[in-house]
Amino acid sequence: MEKVKIVLDADVIIHFSKGEALSLLPKIFPEYDYVVLSIVYDEIKTVAKQLDNQIHFLKDISLQDFKPTGEMKKEYIMLTSRFGRGESACMSYCRFTNNVIGSSNLKDITDYCNQYKITHLSTLDFLYYAYMKGLISLEDANGFIDEVIAKGSHLPKISIDEYKCQIVI
Repeated sequence: MEKVKIVLDADVIIHFSKGEALSLLPKIFPEYDYVVLSIVYDEIKTVAKQLDNQIHFLKDISLQDFKPTGEMKKEYIMLTSRFGRGESACMSYCRFTNNVIGSSNLKDITDYCNQYKITHLSTLDFLYYAYMKGLISLEDANGFIDEVIAKGSHLPKISIDEYKCQIVI
């Protein structure tokens, strides 16, 4: 039986890259396969070298061609009229494959994911679970948030001990 995949959108990859913790990401939920769809990979040239190391050397994140057909293709086309290509690819892929989305574009994906019962995890969800599992300290988690914000990414300015995880997988 194939393992459930966590399909990563660009924002989560960029956050973990800016937080210098990309190698931590696949360790948070090792029971899942971590996947980057080719269309998302093409969007994130700024962290391509780090991601390539994860894909080709550590082999704990895989690159998967996104070539939708049938209903998935129709859904993807419909979604791209409202959202970015990477987000649309992740949402349509997970809708038709029963996998998990890793995306912090909550404003864009939450209603869709709730409608189709797709589990989704944000950067803060991943970080919270990493802390709860003892993979990082509270200080490192809070430092991660500060560093990612300082490097120009959008994350809520909240300490991880205040953050209440709303998604259970």
